[in-house]
Amino acid sequence: MENKDYTIIYRIMHWAIAISMIFLLLTIFLRLTWMNREHIADIIQSYLATTNQSLSGEELIVLSKQIRKPMWEWHIYLGYVLTGLFCIRLALPFFDKMKFSNPFNKQLVLKEKFQYWVYLVFNTGVAISLVTGLIIKFGPKTLKSTMEEIHVLSIYYLITFLIIHFGGVLLAEFTTQHGIISRIISGTKLTKKE
Repeated sequence: MENKDYTIIYRIMHWAIAISMIFLLLTIFLRLTWMNREHIADIIQSYLATTNQSLSGEELIVLSKQIRKPMWEWHIYLGYVLTGLFCIRLALPFFDKMKFSNPFNKQLVLKEKFQYWVYLVFNTGVAISLVTGLIIKFGPKTLKSTMEEIHVLSIYYLITFLIIHFGGVLLAEFTTQHGIISRIISGTKLTKKE
């Protein structure tokens, strides 16, 4: 595989999509852990017990949802940002600004085919996540439950991709593509001063 320099457009798209996805994962992580509605309800109930007050379980959940609502709105906004970035990413090859890596190319070595297939599966997963998210927000209520079930599965492909991606980048950096990390940051390989 050749050592290539990355254009400014490529780097901007790469990092904008990456940062959006990391923040989306952060909102999911918070929702599943510290900002979990049952966890927040327990904290409120514990506090109310010290003041001789109480709320029903249903009231505690409603209050918990209100507390975490601003954080969850960030998930939605980031979903819109990622949708826009993904649409731009899909359009750029038509303007010869980026290319799609074709895993069906017969001239590819096995390593490149694997890499291109991973990107194809990842981009398909991203598309499914974005479409289901938009249907949850704007689609018919009859589809909401099914779309939420599919949308929740996004975390599994995203975490799997991140592990494969980071592992592959580190492997490439320390074996056949030394300088790949500096090229995706600066656009060109950093050279050592003699």
